[in-house]
Amino acid sequence: MTIIASTAHLPALGKHEREEIGNELQATLLELVDLSLLGKQLHWSVVGPQFRPLHLYLDELIDSWRELADTVAERAVALGYWPDGQADTVAAGSQIARVERGAIDDRHVLRELAQRLAEVDERTRGRMDRLAELDSASEDVLVEAVRALEEQLWMIRAQLPQG
Repeated sequence: MTIIASTAHLPALGKHEREEIGNELQATLLELVDLSLLGKQLHWSVVGPQFRPLHLYLDELIDSWRELADTVAERAVALGYWPDGQADTVAAGSQIARVERGAIDDRHVLRELAQRLAEVDERTRGRMDRLAELDSASEDVLVEAVRALEEQLWMIRAQLPQG
């Protein structure tokens, strides 16, 4: 492994491991970028009594998802894997369901967001578990993402009507 690190100036991982890790990071990147796009769509579409606080909160979430996406992409590059966060790649590779265009009541925005966020968290947690076997440094990046997503999900759940 020292030969890999010294000749290519990359972390001491085999090509196959690097590709597997990169694929897991790429899948997470796509969903984080798509979450930020979904968040903007909801930000523009929200209506109702909670418009202003929800409108502003969505901006906070979007900033967080973009920051997490950057961290994930930079980890991939550090491993020698070139991520792709371009619109066509995100559209083709993300599993996040789209929202309809138009006004969306504030209560529905929270439900739509909670559902999608929970699904992204579940998939990210699965990738995190797979990375535990391959590369603990990359796993740690997804641990950070899961922590953030689950805290956000908790904050959104707390705003949903009970029952």
